[in-house]
Amino acid sequence: MKIRELITGDKITLSFEVFPPKTGGNFDNVYNAAMGVANLNPSYMSVTYGAGGSTRGNTLKIASDIQNKYGVATIAHLTCVGAKKEDIHSAIDEMRAAGIENILALRGDKPKDFEGEPFIDYHYASELIEEIRSYAGEDAFCIGGACYPEGHVDAVNKSEDIDHLKLKVDAGCEFLTTQMFFDNNIFYNFLYRVKDKGITVPVIPGIMPITRASQVANAVSMSGTNMPERFRNLVDRFGDNPDAMQQAGIAYATDQIIDLIANGVNHIHVYSMNKPEVARALQNNLSKIII
Repeated sequence: MKIRELITGDKITLSFEVFPPKTGGNFDNVYNAAMGVANLNPSYMSVTYGAGGSTRGNTLKIASDIQNKYGVATIAHLTCVGAKKEDIHSAIDEMRAAGIENILALRGDKPKDFEGEPFIDYHYASELIEEIRSYAGEDAFCIGGACYPEGHVDAVNKSEDIDHLKLKVDAGCEFLTTQMFFDNNIFYNFLYRVKDKGITVPVIPGIMPITRASQVANAVSMSGTNMPERFRNLVDRFGDNPDAMQQAGIAYATDQIIDLIANGVNHIHVYSMNKPEVARALQNNLSKIII
């Protein structure tokens, strides 16, 4: 099923992201974790993709098994960093053969260990979206894209970042999923700004439950996201106690999600970090809200 069919109307959706292993050594653990999340029957799941197709086989295996074994729609990530046109065409063919109907089209960032020019035939996600539409056909896939409520780290300013976002939508992006954020007011302000630019596709907030104190530094370094004082206090108080930190992080994410739904945001995407127990806890906390 195409994602656009799931995010229409007033029905509330809760989706989760999983990521395949970079190497084959821990595939079984990651695979079992992904299937554990799928067993919770979320609205859909997204499966990430390494630069230059480095995890492509694992991505397709996990995504197709989620669909075939659990009947949960999946969206497979596709990045253009390190990829030539023939690589993208091959990936599209493999996705179609695997029964994948949804692609999250991303530029991607240059990996630390990547040698050479990272952007070969495509420099922006908008170009990748155009290529998918041209090569596969207009309706072969439902195409989503990423967006950054606090601005992409490579953008000169937030206005320029939204201009680039508009190019994605004009190229055929049908919905957007945000980078993680920890202050809902940042998301609400972002919605006003994209609407002013004429962007009318659904914008799905991305929520990451922080269950370990070490994740905070990673989140800041990856996205430059703002950590509100309320959240910092939580980490300072519970960060040294893993069980307490996990419970507090899930509670904070639950509070974010409830506030979003109360303000009319019906579709929520969770970066579950391959943790079925975190996904399950969120579902339980929202069991009377998401029906």
